[in-house]
Amino acid sequence: MARIKRAVSAVKKRRKVLRLAKGYYGAKSKQYRAASQQVMKSMAYAYVGRKLKKREYRRLWIARINAGARICGTTYSRLINGLKLADININRKVLADLAITDMTAFKELVDIAMKARA
Repeated sequence: MARIKRAVSAVKKRRKVLRLAKGYYGAKSKQYRAASQQVMKSMAYAYVGRKLKKREYRRLWIARINAGARICGTTYSRLINGLKLADININRKVLADLAITDMTAFKELVDIAMKARA
């Protein structure tokens, strides 16, 4: 059986890791072993961060909707309940954007939701 020499693929692998580690502090950007460990850890952090980002944006949207709803004389939970009863399917991202940029349209949605609750 022929012997497999890894010279080219090993160098490519190391080069790829060191390229990903560019900008890291000290040995983590220069030495392969330290860089490899830090790149793996960084990838794990990035994976978790992508999940957390979704949660954080949803929390932000809810806070903005709640602030807009309170200006209009209701609460977030009553507004969402009213919109569901009125069969208005609008996501929180758009609702939060309306609460900030177009208060008149947001107020109309609040009025529709309150009529549906009554």
